[in-house]
Amino acid sequence: VQLVESGGGLVQAGGSLRLSCAASGRTLSSYRMHRFRQAPGKEREFVAAINQSGGDTIYADSVKGRFTISRDNAKNTVYLQMNSLKPEDTAVYYCAASLRYKLDPRGYDSWGQGTQVTVSS
Repeated sequence: VQLVESGGGLVQAGGSLRLSCAASGRTLSSYRMHRFRQAPGKEREFVAAINQSGGDTIYADSVKGRFTISRDNAKNTVYLQMNSLKPEDTAVYYCAASLRYKLDPRGYDSWGQGTQVTVSS
C-alpha cells in the first residue's frame, strides 16, 4: 500500500496540528493503520494505531490524552490530531498499514516520505 503523509509544519508549544495519511491504489479499510515518528538521532517509535472500523485505538504513553487517531474509510484517509504539542514531539511522522496491529517499526519493509512536525518552545 502506497501511503502519502501530509499536514506537518512548524507550531509553537501548546499548539495543534492534524496529520493526514492517504492511500493511492488501494483501499485502506482492510488495514489497521499505525502512526510512527522519528526524531533526529533517535529510533523510530510507535505513536498510535487504529483498527479497521475505527472502534479501537492504541496510543503510546507519551501522547495519550493529547493525540487522537481517526479514520474516514470513505475518504481512504487516516488522521492524527495532535493537541498540546511539546518540543519533544518534534519528529518526522510516518504512517503504516498492516492487517494486524504491528507496533514495532522494525516489522515494516517500506515507508512513505513522512511529514515533518517541528514544535518550538
